[in-house]
Amino acid sequence: MSPFAIQITNGCLISDIEQEDQNSFQALQQLSAIEEQTQDDGTRLWKLQSLYRAGRLYLGKDGRGYVEAEFKEQRDLLVEPDHLWGAKHGDVVVAKRVIARRGRASGVVKLVITKAHLFTIAYTHRDEQDNFLILNIRTGEPTHAVMKGMDLKAFKLGTVLKVDVNDDQVLEVFGHLADPRVDEKISLALYEREDAFPEPCITDALDVEREVIKEDHPDRVDLTHLDFCTIDPVTAKDFDDAIYFDMEAHTLYVAIADVSHYVPYFTNIDKEAKKRGFTTYLPHKSFPMLPRELSENICSLKPKVDRLAFVAKIALDRNTLSPLKEEFFEAIIHSKHRFNYENIDTILENPITDLTGVVAQILTWLLPLQKITVRLHEERLKNGFDFRSEETRLSINAEHLLTNTTIETGTPSHSLIEECMLLANQASAKRFTGEGDSIFRIHEPPQLAKIEALLTELAAIGLYVEEYEDSPGLIRSIQKEAQKMGLASEVDSMVIKSLRRAAYAATNVGHFGLGFSHYSHFTSPIRRYSDLILHRLIKTQLREDEEEASYLLRNIEPLCARVSELEREATKAEWDFRDRKFARWAAEHLEEVFEAEIIEAGESAKAVLHGDIKGITVHLKGDDVMLFDKVKVKINEANIPQAIIMVELVEKLSKDEMELV
Repeated sequence: MSPFAIQITNGCLISDIEQEDQNSFQALQQLSAIEEQTQDDGTRLWKLQSLYRAGRLYLGKDGRGYVEAEFKEQRDLLVEPDHLWGAKHGDVVVAKRVIARRGRASGVVKLVITKAHLFTIAYTHRDEQDNFLILNIRTGEPTHAVMKGMDLKAFKLGTVLKVDVNDDQVLEVFGHLADPRVDEKISLALYEREDAFPEPCITDALDVEREVIKEDHPDRVDLTHLDFCTIDPVTAKDFDDAIYFDMEAHTLYVAIADVSHYVPYFTNIDKEAKKRGFTTYLPHKSFPMLPRELSENICSLKPKVDRLAFVAKIALDRNTLSPLKEEFFEAIIHSKHRFNYENIDTILENPITDLTGVVAQILTWLLPLQKITVRLHEERLKNGFDFRSEETRLSINAEHLLTNTTIETGTPSHSLIEECMLLANQASAKRFTGEGDSIFRIHEPPQLAKIEALLTELAAIGLYVEEYEDSPGLIRSIQKEAQKMGLASEVDSMVIKSLRRAAYAATNVGHFGLGFSHYSHFTSPIRRYSDLILHRLIKTQLREDEEEASYLLRNIEPLCARVSELEREATKAEWDFRDRKFARWAAEHLEEVFEAEIIEAGESAKAVLHGDIKGITVHLKGDDVMLFDKVKVKINEANIPQAIIMVELVEKLSKDEMELV
């Protein structure tokens, strides 16, 4: 909550109220929402009446809002769309409790005391008529800005400003559009991603223990004798998960960083993690959900040190590989070795027979486990899908300019870890009924209208599917035909766009894409708040702590909506930064001609450039092009503020011509 919201919730003196909050205080007085109350020591403080609540408002896709509870004994207030009174997502509001809707604690917004979107990102510009303008960087539309003691016309054109939405005052000068370093600030600000942590978070993180001493945790299962290992990207700094496979018992151990042990409810770190929701990853830097003092140290499952872990222990049937028994418990582990994906892929491709020591010991179970995960993957595809997803990874130099890109696809080492994590995620979800008693990762089946639109698009390129029984059968048939036409990855991209987004929900409906009836996110509490909540819920089961579970579940529905939205915002920030780097690259290649492939047809078509730099999407007028046409295009505009690249069609190419270039 905002400082003022905390003041009126806890009680305050008029003299304590900041000048900028005086109007809100007076408005609440006029509403009779606050009153003077005598405290036990005789002090008279102004405090919200019992029927009123101050809290942050979160809006769901259905337009309904929730005013967040700040204390365990409270429930989030449901606010129907016609009771929002102009309040926006993220605003801190005062709401009045009303007669509950079907027993649900409900409210009506009475006052917005802190707006969520306090600023606009803008830049200075002159149009073709030499008019000086302040343009909104997101839309390119004119906006307003003023700066005390400064004429904004004195700034160099292209200066990026952070502008207060209330009074148009410039809050901060980010830099200049000509400087590539400004991209990071723009992308983070546009999607409200944070870099530095508040000082109280850092202070609390530094107070946490630096090492794990076994004797301090007598109730935990001691697994330090087992040969756990981690497998991560070579650049990883925090390690969420470690694995071990017991060959004799045919049992998989998935050990996850026990973040919930170090991050209790309502602490400074917990509140900040809940606000961020996810770690944001840019090519050159991550912006973590937890302070690095935790995420890269005591919470990280580093090799050769004892660490607290929350463990999923899964016994597998030797023939079917179906889980026979799934257990969860708190433990202490000691990871024996840190591998990266490249290490494991090299070993799998060229098995080394003369290894000794701990690596050799680990490989005695890791290599058989890899073969098991191959079978698990094959079995999973009987109900789920294997979309040909390709991730474009950017390399940024010291000047923050794009130097090259690489296309990353799944390798055997990625699949090995993925299948282990999927088992743990399923096991965690199966512990709950699915009726509002946990946080599930769901993926709903596709909408009929979207499927029909997809079939129409595919028919335009001569791809037809005639026989199928259901949605999964239809998608498999589409993939089969696309494979025959040599368009597997292109069509997979279209199929993905036609599907609903995966999200978090309190009610389980299964995961369509994976083909799972039960699924949740258990394995990454360092970088996802959803997983931290799930850990807390499972621990209430293990401890039979009904009071704690009741508190967590009282607000699980709005929390699911909240983390789903935060996930989208983190992803948008990552995409925005990527597009800004692509636009800067394009600005250095104006008037140059590139081969490309049309990925969206119609009046406003899109194409993907082919060349050394991968993954660049460009825009063109598409009256004369069709889906998957091979073309040559010329870059004629690179709009760096809006991160848009415009091209013009030079010529169409035959398939044979594309193969020759």
